[in-house]
Amino acid sequence: MKKDIIRYKFKKKSVSLVTRFMTIPNGMKIEKDIILHPGAALIVPFLSADKVVILRQYRSVFNQYLYEFPAGTLEPGEKFAACARREIMEEAGYAAGKLTRVGHIYPVPGYSDEIIVIYKAEKLIARKEVGDADEVIEPVIVSRAQLKKLFKDGKIIDGKTIAGLAFCGLLS
Repeated sequence: MKKDIIRYKFKKKSVSLVTRFMTIPNGMKIEKDIILHPGAALIVPFLSADKVVILRQYRSVFNQYLYEFPAGTLEPGEKFAACARREIMEEAGYAAGKLTRVGHIYPVPGYSDEIIVIYKAEKLIARKEVGDADEVIEPVIVSRAQLKKLFKDGKIIDGKTIAGLAFCGLLS
């Protein structure tokens, strides 16, 4: 089997844009622009069975605040679970006493190979937030009912967060 040929157009630490020359299952030869991504972890932090931590985070791409669960991109050589533990501490200010992998998603499979692994975090221990200087984040503690209302009112529109809600049974 012939290997695909990849030509880099742009390469950075967190993403690369490449053109991939390949043959698809129907035999057609195609040229596809793809964003290569190292992967990411999303964490659904449970303080109790009824209380979760969600972030109100400023997103400069949209020039607005979004409600999201903590998430972040893997560092070189980092495992998904280690990324999840680092991100929940940096963004929400908690360490996870128990971290359970509940699923994964391909957020934009039409043009990227990104995979986001979703974790449920329990037995949280408050820690000092580290945070990144270029992030504006406010952790908010909400009940399941408040979370459902945020979703139903169209306040939670981030795809990975909606997937986290579904994987953890927070929409039913």
